[in-house]
Amino acid sequence: MYFVIALGLFPNLGYALVWDKLVAELIEAGLTVPKPAESALRDARRRVGPGPFKALFEVLAGPLARPDTPGVSYRSLRTVAFDGCASFKAADTTAQHHWLGRIRSKLGWAGYPQLMLMALVETGTRGLIGVRFGPIGEGGETGYAGKLLHLLTRDMLLLADRGFADTGFLKAAATRAHLLVRISRSRRPSVDTPLPDGSYLTNFDGLTLRIIEATITTTTSTGDVLHAEYRLATTLTDHHTHHATTLLRLYHERWEIESAFYALRHTLFHGRVLRSATPDGLQQELWALLILYQLLRAAMTEASEHQPGTDPDRAGFTIALQHAHNQVINAAGILPDPHRHTPARIGTAATNTLGDRRDRTSKRVLKTPAARYAKPRPDDPRPTTSTTITTRTHTINARTHTPPPRPRPERGIPTGQLTHTILNYLNTHPDQPRTIQQTAQHTGHDPTKTRHKLNDMTKKGYITRTSPGHYALPPTPLTTTPPP
Repeated sequence: MYFVIALGLFPNLGYALVWDKLVAELIEAGLTVPKPAESALRDARRRVGPGPFKALFEVLAGPLARPDTPGVSYRSLRTVAFDGCASFKAADTTAQHHWLGRIRSKLGWAGYPQLMLMALVETGTRGLIGVRFGPIGEGGETGYAGKLLHLLTRDMLLLADRGFADTGFLKAAATRAHLLVRISRSRRPSVDTPLPDGSYLTNFDGLTLRIIEATITTTTSTGDVLHAEYRLATTLTDHHTHHATTLLRLYHERWEIESAFYALRHTLFHGRVLRSATPDGLQQELWALLILYQLLRAAMTEASEHQPGTDPDRAGFTIALQHAHNQVINAAGILPDPHRHTPARIGTAATNTLGDRRDRTSKRVLKTPAARYAKPRPDDPRPTTSTTITTRTHTINARTHTPPPRPRPERGIPTGQLTHTILNYLNTHPDQPRTIQQTAQHTGHDPTKTRHKLNDMTKKGYITRTSPGHYALPPTPLTTTPPP
């Protein structure tokens, strides 16, 4: 198991070189160390399988910090966040394509299979509480997040973005933890009870929520003034204890999960294609990678708690990773010392460098033509380069009455062969919703394209989404004519 974890620590090296890293100091000390062949190491991986690694990760996973550690809790509620990542690439093999499917982008078929990784993260330490991964087309983000809801507890405050604002998901999550979730501006919640701080109470299908609508005004060091509209929903309904402005500022902590995924995808693995050629090997490799990540975060958190008043997010993940490299090669501090009560040297080194965090902003752009954010949005007012923020103002937009519904354009008659094929398929059993996978199999298209098409048809009113990943005809189906 040490060897497989070391594969994640040295992702750019082959089996033989990784083995050399593990035994380098033993050879230097004059010990006789066996030199297994790469085929023997591969066979050993195959015999072990992914099960023991998953079990070890589940032992390590969970909140890392004490409740009184700075930056971890809000009024005794530990802040956690959901988010998913679909950019992990697997080896281009038949077995991986059979399990994960193929992804089609606007430029054509993707060169490598990709998988969805959903994580529940402790935002204060960026440690992993739980993880699920698998094919992208199986339920989407809310489907995978639903498999982690059992890890939420009543002493947690869940922060989530608009992708998790589905009413069914909110109701399920609210039974286990408190919520602070951003919801879409297109929703029109009713104003049931206006509150003095500008927020108001509403009802989402039997779930009482408090809505906070606000404008965040940001001024940068270059003189640019930026405005952003936010609408948050929370189960913290007591406005005396939880003021609207306080919760609005707290929601910024959700972005800590983005730092966690950056450390996983780029700092730890450098965006490389995962090396395993089979689904079992891929699962084993991912669990080992997550184990390594969690061990580093645990060492960083332990070291932070030995420095009173230190926020764990001031520990440097890159520094901890480099010290882990050195410690493995030098075999330093590998045996526990029962008389030593100080944190591991990896964590200690990681907490000695980072200064106070700078408040900055920039456009969301990734410099690659095939990326989701290859070009900045024309309407994005943020600066192109990272710019320091000088002031940030939070203004609560009080609402005392329910706004009228937005006018909806009349539905037209759908055209296009794929649209007609999907409508006919759903019409075969109008009372039985169909999943993305079922629809993709019927139409012969990949799940990603099918999901985009189903979402587009939902927006146009041709079909309805009955639950995450499930679609059916509307109560009054359209009369359609096949395209010529």
